[in-house]
Amino acid sequence: MTLQETLSEKIKTAVQNLYSASLETIEFQATRKDFEGDITVVIFPMLRVVKGNPVQIGEAIGNYLIENVPEVSKFNVVQGFLNIVLSDAYYLDFFKTVSDFSTFGILPQGTEAMMVEYSSPNTNKPLHLGHIRNVLLGYSVAEILKASGKKVYKTQIINDRGIHICKSMLAWKKYGNGETPESTGLKGDKLVGNYYVTFDKEYKKEIEVLKAKGNTEEEAKAQAPLINEAQEMLRKWEAGDEETVALWKKMNGWVYEGFEETYKKIGVDFDSYYYESDTYLLGKDNIEEGLKKGVFYRKEDGSVWCDLTADGLDEKIVLRSDGTAVYMTQDIGTAIQRVKDHPDVNGMIYTVGNEQDYHFKVLFLILKKLGYSWAENLYHLSYGMVDLPSGKMKSREGTVVDADDLVDEMVDTARAISEELGKIDDLSTEEKEELYKIIGLGALKYYILKVDPKKRILFDPKESVDFQGNTGPFIQYTYARIQSILRKAGTSASFSDSNLKLEDKEKELLKQLQLFPEKVQEAASNYSPALIANYTYDLVKLYNSFFQNISIFGANTEAEKNFRVALSKAVGEVIKSAFGLLGIGVPERM
Repeated sequence: MTLQETLSEKIKTAVQNLYSASLETIEFQATRKDFEGDITVVIFPMLRVVKGNPVQIGEAIGNYLIENVPEVSKFNVVQGFLNIVLSDAYYLDFFKTVSDFSTFGILPQGTEAMMVEYSSPNTNKPLHLGHIRNVLLGYSVAEILKASGKKVYKTQIINDRGIHICKSMLAWKKYGNGETPESTGLKGDKLVGNYYVTFDKEYKKEIEVLKAKGNTEEEAKAQAPLINEAQEMLRKWEAGDEETVALWKKMNGWVYEGFEETYKKIGVDFDSYYYESDTYLLGKDNIEEGLKKGVFYRKEDGSVWCDLTADGLDEKIVLRSDGTAVYMTQDIGTAIQRVKDHPDVNGMIYTVGNEQDYHFKVLFLILKKLGYSWAENLYHLSYGMVDLPSGKMKSREGTVVDADDLVDEMVDTARAISEELGKIDDLSTEEKEELYKIIGLGALKYYILKVDPKKRILFDPKESVDFQGNTGPFIQYTYARIQSILRKAGTSASFSDSNLKLEDKEKELLKQLQLFPEKVQEAASNYSPALIANYTYDLVKLYNSFFQNISIFGANTEAEKNFRVALSKAVGEVIKSAFGLLGIGVPERM
């Protein structure tokens, strides 16, 4: 039984004994920082069944708890709030009962499975800054869900077909002179992305020529030879033309290798891949099934629709009059296929930007109407865009911030700052390079993940690598400091004394440690890595305050010193565990 559950039962008994009244629930909240206390009971809701002055009621309940609950050492009442102070022994007993803080709050994997989709790039360009937020969010949410006790499948759907893919293919065919990743020394995704930009430049030239001949903008865009050639290439691909399909496979193969290199560099992975070239025909059978159930209806022109006006949405087309699918059709079919592939999946999380909010409302509602029970557990992990001080990015114009380049820049920034501080001169070159990577990636990931997913981010690389404030390097530095303390302490200090008198700073740290399992579950329920990031920052701030105000090795007794070393070790383990859920590494030295 948790402390809150124990207190709830005792408070209900107190009210029954003191006032002959029954309470169904007790309302708790964190004690305000300007009052003494570890947990607060709100008296006001009790006034519905207990008549009297809230201060007097609080005093009476507080005295009852002092006499009947060993964990309660004292209390104070402020208006209608009963602030309870817990004994040092309660916190020390909690600390002793956790045998391993490195796994504290991390539950074993259960049987209920969730699928998390993230990344889902197009194969006509490399991953960029926008993809980084997507990938980091999806990966972290998957790790947090696993820690909360769920079985998790990480997946993505690769958008490897369509007119945008044909644009890169056509530009390479016309202007590439047989270039390959090997001949150019470029990653495959970057090489292909360059030809996507080339197509756009050449297409714009053709449009200007046609406009100069008197055509309107719209006419010029439609008549330009390049766009017509790209559309013809798409038709050939859909017809299975051998030469076109062979070129498509070759260039997509280059891109896949490039993507994998970037994922490895960022430190994320996937359990499965879906390809739009395999899934774009899915969903048509489900539309027929929905027609029979009355979920969809057919218009006179033969197109099929879903009327969602009664649900506050609009009418949505799910099959064109010529029988071809729309994106919604594919997404319906892909969701159903995923559950067929993984029958234990009972829900899915789609990590997709907030410009698709409406699309997912419609998708989830249609799947519910089709009668799939797992459709009740679908969630759109909607996130805001990432901006840079330099402005908006555009792929086709080649103004995107390449993911690989950004990671390299972060590592270079970490190198410059670390060398300036000069505390790692005795490390080998290899050790230094690994450290710069850990710091640089940690700065990038933390800066993005500490923000609520729904909020837009203005990303400043230099600010993110600051060794002070709410940053990844600040937290990593604290972890490294703790490792230094542990090295100085030698063999792990054992702690067994429950009679120590705790300093306030020690008690605050223990309270924060105790919150970690609850924070993991809260982050999982809200699909929010920001909750873990900011919990960790709060823990680190408390630890640094403890470190600056309380001497570890100058303790009055051996028992005190051992406890403070053990407390430092526990904080370090929880930092490492929490950062692991964010996909961030921690260094032994900085």
